[in-house]
Amino acid sequence: MSLTSAAALATLDKTGPRRITDLAAAEGVTQPAMTVLVRVMEESGLVERKGDPSDKRVTLVCLTEAGASYVRTRRQAGVDAYARLIDELAGDEVEALAAALPALLHLAELESHARQESDR
Repeated sequence: MSLTSAAALATLDKTGPRRITDLAAAEGVTQPAMTVLVRVMEESGLVERKGDPSDKRVTLVCLTEAGASYVRTRRQAGVDAYARLIDELAGDEVEALAAALPALLHLAELESHARQESDR
């Protein structure tokens, strides 16, 4: 799976159903490229298209259970990989990482806020 496909699935997991145009903007690709990507993910059973209940003219891209499972599996694989690497660090390095966590969490919040602002 391409990085863009994986990122799009993760975005849908975080934000819920989205229009193809919104998903394309969030992932930094063109609408035609996202349309092709969504078609491939749809054929793979990872996403589905549904009508927007608030606007019948709009089609939303939604994660399927298989798509949500894929996202969870990828996230867990990342967690496991980092855990193995952290186990190889010296005690003072682990302490340094732990001390940096508040700043890293703040960075993630800032990034999330910036993304929400750009989606508006």
